[in-house]
Amino acid sequence: MELLTLEHFAAHVNETYSAQLNDNEVPFVLVEARALSTRPQQGERAAFSLLFRNGSSFLFPQQIYMMRHDSIGEVGIFLVPVAREREGFLYQAIFN
Repeated sequence: MELLTLEHFAAHVNETYSAQLNDNEVPFVLVEARALSTRPQQGERAAFSLLFRNGSSFLFPQQIYMMRHDSIGEVGIFLVPVAREREGFLYQAIFN
């Protein structure tokens, strides 16, 4: 499997990713994809952060979610709830 980088996600901000939860698909919209201010060592990927929004009033727990996107495919992403907004909850994933 190819190592995911910021470039895989940056072109897909404001697009919906589907998380498989039990037998249901739960939509998460990628609202931000940004580089973190760390410099990678040679041979390592540059660290980056993804921020997803889910419009449900239910707070999903932090865990690995199998996320599917038409261009990226299916990948396990560890999401952590970080904020609540009027539009729903925000979840962050950090890759380093």
